[in-house]
Amino acid sequence: MKKKVISMTMAVLMGLSLAACGDNADDSKSGNAGTSQEGNQQEDTKTEGDEGQDSTPQEGDAGSGTSTDVANKDKPLVWFNRQPSNSSTGELDQAALSFNDHTYYVGFDANQGAELQGTMVKDYIEANIDKIDRNGDGVIGYVLAIGDIGHNDSIARTRGIRKALGTGVEKDGDIDSAPVGTNTDGSAKSVKDGEIEVGGKKYVVRELASQEMKNSAGATWDAATAGNAIGTWSSSFGEEIDVIASNNDGMGMSMFNAWSKDNKVPTFGYDANSDAVAAIADGYGGTISQHADVQAYLTLRVLRNALDGVDVDTGIGTADEAGNVLSEDVYVYREEERSYYALNVAVTADNYQDFTDSTKIYEPVSKQLDAGSHATKKVWLNIYNASDNFLSSTYQPLLQNYDDILNLEVDYIGGDGQTESNITNRLGNPGQYDAFAINMVKTDNAASYTALLSQ
Repeated sequence: MKKKVISMTMAVLMGLSLAACGDNADDSKSGNAGTSQEGNQQEDTKTEGDEGQDSTPQEGDAGSGTSTDVANKDKPLVWFNRQPSNSSTGELDQAALSFNDHTYYVGFDANQGAELQGTMVKDYIEANIDKIDRNGDGVIGYVLAIGDIGHNDSIARTRGIRKALGTGVEKDGDIDSAPVGTNTDGSAKSVKDGEIEVGGKKYVVRELASQEMKNSAGATWDAATAGNAIGTWSSSFGEEIDVIASNNDGMGMSMFNAWSKDNKVPTFGYDANSDAVAAIADGYGGTISQHADVQAYLTLRVLRNALDGVDVDTGIGTADEAGNVLSEDVYVYREEERSYYALNVAVTADNYQDFTDSTKIYEPVSKQLDAGSHATKKVWLNIYNASDNFLSSTYQPLLQNYDDILNLEVDYIGGDGQTESNITNRLGNPGQYDAFAINMVKTDNAASYTALLSQ
């Protein structure tokens, strides 16, 4: 009888143990379930103790999954696309950029790219001066689609256009980047009339109108808003519009398709999205490639190196064992800013056929890492706006191509482009990830994420 009681007790205990294990397994798969686009299908197979006590595992660790020995605040973190900074002054948020020893930013050289875009527009005007002044009034009028008045990249692009065309007005030691609204009479205070001389003839250059393309829900860089804006502008002073400039291709293509294509008005964007590059054959004036292929690689490579416990320059400026390496003409690293910046390339009618596939990975860093030396790790990565043309159609597909090469299992989280909480609410269980890549809605909001990781 005693043996029977003991047997029954053991059976009950085993059942409770199995039930508890089952509950934990379910919990480990919850948190972001149903919110990522891919990456939730692999089981967590890492065994306890694979990473030891170090915050960054050593190269050659064989396990996968997360370590219970690494605090979330010590895990590798990359900010990308939106640099932590003050949206009013542009001052970098050094606290966010140095959140831990394995925190970096990945983006592109905004000022270099902005200068390229402005130069591209100016060169086009000068090369086509005999036909670009559509109404023959001696004024080259342009309209400008501004993406986000509080975003450093948007500010730089606005300044780049105004600087190149001579329409910029200095404010607080730099070119004023504020929208002018409507300025057909040239009376706006935040811009001035510029001048271009070609073949001995002088032309006035005027910013006829500009506005932040922000929709009623608060989303910036909004393509639909840009399409509506060109409709309003063209109906009011369309014969005066000779050029359209846009802070990105999403807005630029919306304006191109809505009006400028049919009216043969050159439109210039930024990002080298596939549809914009293809549209150059139909009259789209040009765009700027911010080397998204290099940015996407750097976003994940910096995390990979931290997870492997190797020098951050591995596979970047210094070749890894597979031969992946970037040359100095495609990126720069600024140590004081803890930031990697890809360099930009102008895409025009002369070279656009080299850029038709924006999701093609960069060949010098396309070699597969050995799984034995670089064990699979889990990464939480968000895109601030799942509807953003550049991020959704170019950047994320590139990330998805690189994650396999770098042996990273990435959960991709798409935000609504409006509220930070739409994203942070889905970082409910950071302990199940080995590293994080964050694309904020607003550049001021880094603390919303670091607070979660510090709990």
